[in-house]
This record gives sequence, C-alpha cells and structure tokens, in this order.
Amino acid sequence: MARPLSGKRIAVTRAREQSSALRGPLEELGATVVEIPTIEIRDPDSWQALDRALACLDQFDYLILTSVNGVKKLMERLKASGKTAAALAHLEVGAIGPATASELSRHGVRVDFLPSAYRAEGLLAALDGCDLYGKAFLIPRAKVARDLVPRVLREGGARVEVVEAYQTALPSLTADEFIRLLTPPPALVTFTSSSTAVNFAHLLRERRAMPMSDVKAASIGPVTSASAKHLGFEVVLEAQESTIPGLVAAITDYFASEPSQVPDDSSTLGRTRSCRRA
Repeated sequence: MARPLSGKRIAVTRAREQSSALRGPLEELGATVVEIPTIEIRDPDSWQALDRALACLDQFDYLILTSVNGVKKLMERLKASGKTAAALAHLEVGAIGPATASELSRHGVRVDFLPSAYRAEGLLAALDGCDLYGKAFLIPRAKVARDLVPRVLREGGARVEVVEAYQTALPSLTADEFIRLLTPPPALVTFTSSSTAVNFAHLLRERRAMPMSDVKAASIGPVTSASAKHLGFEVVLEAQESTIPGLVAAITDYFASEPSQVPDDSSTLGRTRSCRRA
C-alpha cells in the first residue's frame, strides 16, 4: 500500500543538528527528503551577559524560554557556572511550545506555564491576568528575535532582562551544491521559523537558483507564514498547531487533498491553506 507522501520531494531547511526531527516523520510517510540547512546555531560573541544573569538568579521571578536552542545553551552555561537545575527551582518557568518544554523537562526543570498558541502572543496570553508589576523576567534567546514579549512585559511594569544565548548564521553552501539540492525542484520547501525563510531567500538570490515565487512553502505557523509571504514565497499550507508534528500533519493533509498527479502548471498557484491535524 502506497504511503501518503510517496513520490513527494520535500526540502527541510532546519539546522543540520535539528533536521532529523522533521526528516524522520516525513520519510516514514514515504517522502523523499532533501536537507538544505539554512541556519547554523553558533555560540554568542560573548557569554558575559548570560553568565552575569545566571550569577544572580535570585533576583529574578520568571524565566522564559522561546526555543530548544535557548534551553540547551542556558543549561550548558548553568553547568559551566557550577550550578544545577535546582538553581532555577524558585522561578516561574514558561516555555513557548511543547518541544521547548520537553527539553526543559529533560534537564530536570519544571515548566509552570505553556501557551495554547505556540508563539510569542501565546506566551503573553498565558500570563494574562497575572500581576507583573515589579516582577523580574529573564529571557535567554537568540541574538535576533521578535521584541514583542519583552516590550509588552515592560509596558506592564515588569523588569525584563533579555540576554543572548546563541546566534544563528547562514551555513556555507556553494552555488553548485545549492542548485544540486534543488534539482529536481521540491514539491514543498518547509520553513520552521522566519529565519529559515529569510536565509533560504538569501541563498536563492545569491545563487540565482529559482524565482522565489516558484517556491511552494510549508509553514509551521502564522509568524513564519507572514515572513515567507513578505519575501515572495507562495505559502500553500500552514500548520494548525505550530509544532513539528503539526507541520507533518498539515503536509500530509495538503497532499491528500491534491489529485493523484499533482499538476506542474500554474493551476495550483495562489492558494493558501490552513491545514488541521487529521
């Protein structure tokens, strides 16, 4: 019996060390997966800000983590400072989504709140009704990230310290290698963050591989979709739940609703879908 994604060539643009979480489920469903890493996770230029914050954890009331990478780097530096997860026990800990919460749990850190919508707006909604005036928040995150959460918390009277825990960079990828990976063109290119979309667009422009309007994008959520559309990609599906399983489910639903032979002409252009988990 044919698997639901048999014959579908799908590009995964996550960092190499994270691509297997998406590649594995897609391949199990029959897809041919091509890895085109558009992000490389690197240490910050300096650990000084994060180390300084970890040295005075008793001055904070809340800890907010917005990515798995942020958790990993936080725990690395906590260990380097001679401390354990017990040093975080007094904090109210928030995670942006289940993958981040799972990584925290793996390190023995209790997660106190998890939003129903796995993005910055969801985190703020989870804190709605809490008296945040005078509370101190520590947010270790990427060098470049949305400013929504810190801004809204500060507007509510909270003290917010945002510290760089890691940075993202564009991996080295030659023009020949990039064009080879795009040959034949994938039926879908997956974007799991705005950064993956931005960096993929940069590679397309630099390598002159194919027009951005020819790329059919599968987005993990509304923020990523907005970024991809702004760059000129055709977002043909968006995960209802902003998680890797949610994205896989949306991709499966997308192809299930297509004719048995997906046309190559322009008849599929201009359609954006919000797919639900089956």
